[in-house]
Amino acid sequence: MNSDRFDWILRGGTVVDGLGGEGARADVGIAGDRIAAVGDLAQAQAANEFDATGRLVCPGFIDVHTHSDAYLLIEPGAPSKIRQGVTTEITGNCGASAAPRWPGYTMPSDWLEQKYPGDWHSVAEYRDLLATQKPAVNSAMLIGHRAIRAAVMGIEPRAATRDEVAQMAKLLEAALDEGGAGLSTGLVYAPAMFAQPEEIQALAKVAARRGGLYATHMRSEGGKLLEAIEEALDVARASGVRLQISHLKTAGRANWHKLDAALEKIRAARQAGVEVSSDRYPYTASCTDLDVILPTWAAQGGRAAILARLRDPAERAKIRADMAAVRDEQYWNNVWIGSVRHPDNAPFAGRPILQAAEAWKLHPLDAALRFMETDELFTGGIFFGMSEENMWRILSEPWVMIGSDASIRAPQGPLSHDHPHPRAYGTFGRFLRAALDGKTVGVGEAVRKMTSLPAEQFRLNGRGVLRAGAFADVVALDPKTFRDAATYEKPHQFCEGVSATWVNGVSTIRAGQETGARGGRYLG
Repeated sequence: MNSDRFDWILRGGTVVDGLGGEGARADVGIAGDRIAAVGDLAQAQAANEFDATGRLVCPGFIDVHTHSDAYLLIEPGAPSKIRQGVTTEITGNCGASAAPRWPGYTMPSDWLEQKYPGDWHSVAEYRDLLATQKPAVNSAMLIGHRAIRAAVMGIEPRAATRDEVAQMAKLLEAALDEGGAGLSTGLVYAPAMFAQPEEIQALAKVAARRGGLYATHMRSEGGKLLEAIEEALDVARASGVRLQISHLKTAGRANWHKLDAALEKIRAARQAGVEVSSDRYPYTASCTDLDVILPTWAAQGGRAAILARLRDPAERAKIRADMAAVRDEQYWNNVWIGSVRHPDNAPFAGRPILQAAEAWKLHPLDAALRFMETDELFTGGIFFGMSEENMWRILSEPWVMIGSDASIRAPQGPLSHDHPHPRAYGTFGRFLRAALDGKTVGVGEAVRKMTSLPAEQFRLNGRGVLRAGAFADVVALDPKTFRDAATYEKPHQFCEGVSATWVNGVSTIRAGQETGARGGRYLG
C-alpha cells in the first residue's frame, strides 16, 4: 500500500464496528475525514500511528438527547462529552432549542445567564456562529416547539387557533430548511402543556415532509404514561413522522408496574409499521428545574408572574395546599437539590432536600418553596423515582438508544459553576461499563445502541459505523478502565478510560487528554 494513503493507522485493536456484532482484531486506516480501510494494514504506513493493542475501537458515540445547543457556543471543546467518547450530539430537545430566536421566545434560564461570542436569531445564523467556534463534536439541532410557539403566541396558557398553528408551521418550515433535524416538544412544561394533539400533529406533518424526526418529552412519564405514549404514537400515525420517545421511564413507584403495557404499546406500533424508537440514560434519578413540581396554575405566565405568586402570602398558601394534597411525606425522601443560585443555598447543592429542611427547621415542602423563591426559579431538582430493574429492561430493548439528557459541562470555566446530574459526564461510561461487566446487553449490542442505531434513526448518513467510506468518528477505549466517575455529590468528574478520539479524522483526544484540535461539524 502507498505510504501516503493514511493520515492515521490504529493498529492492533479490537474493532467493534457498531452494527451489533462482537469485536474482532483489525487495524483502522484514516485518510482525511474518512475511514479508508479496516483490516490487516501490517504492510501499510501512515503519517501517524496509534497503538490500539488492548483497546476497543468503536465508532464515536452519538448522544441522541442533549441540551448543548447554546453551550457549544461558549465551550466548543465539549469536554464532558468528548471525554466519554461522544463525537455527535443531537441538541434542541424537550421543546427548547437555541434557534430560532424570534421576538416572544425566551431561551431557558440557564442559557440566558451565559455570555456568548455573538448574537443570532435564525437557525442559519446559529450555524454560522457555531462554525466560527470550531466545536469538537458534531451536532444536529431539533427545532423546539417552545421556540416557534412563543414566536407566534407568546407564553399564553391556551390552545392555539388554526391560524396560529399555520404560522407556527411556516416558522418550522423555514427552520428545517435552514438545517433543523426535526421537531421536539416538552409537553410537561408550561405553556406547551396546553398544546392540543391537533397542533402537534400539524407540525409533525411539516417535519415529516422534510424528512425530519419528532422527539417528544411526553405529557406524562408516570400517572398517565400509557395515555401519553398513545398520544405520541397517534402523532406518528397521523403524520407519518419518525417518532423518538425521549428518556422513556416509569416515574414514581406507583407506576413501575406499567412498564409491560408501555413496552407492548411501542412494540405493537413498530410491528404495525410506525417508525418509533426511544432513548434512555442509565440512572434512576431524573433532573430538571425544581419548580416543575408547582401546580399547573401556579407555573404559568413566566418567571416574574411565578415569583410574584410565591411572594404573595395568600397565593403561596394556596400553592402549598395544592402541593401537599398530591404529594405524601414519602415523596420528599426522593428529592435532592441540584444547582442553586443564592449563596445561602450553596451548602445544599447535591444534597437531599431533607437536609435543608432540617437545617432550616421547615417541612420539606416549605424548603422547596424557599429554594424556588430565593434562587428565583434557578434551583435544579434531582428526583429519585425510577426502578433500576425497569431501567435495565428499557435499556435492553433493541429500539432504545442512549441519550444523556444533559448539556455539556467542564470542570473549569463558565460551565463549571452549577451542580448537574452526573449523567452530564458519565452516561456512556456507565452504560458501556455495565455491558462490559455483563449486567446488560452484550458489548456489540451496547455499542450499536450508541452508534449505528441513532445514526439510522436521525439519518446521520455515513456515521455510526466503522467501515471504509464512513466518516472517521472513532473512539479507542480501555475496556478494563472505562467507567463513569461522576456522582450525584461530585458530578464534575470525567469518565475514565478513553484513550483516543477522532472526529471527522481530527485527533481530539490522545493519551487520554484533549489535544486542542477540533473537527466537529453541524450535520444538516
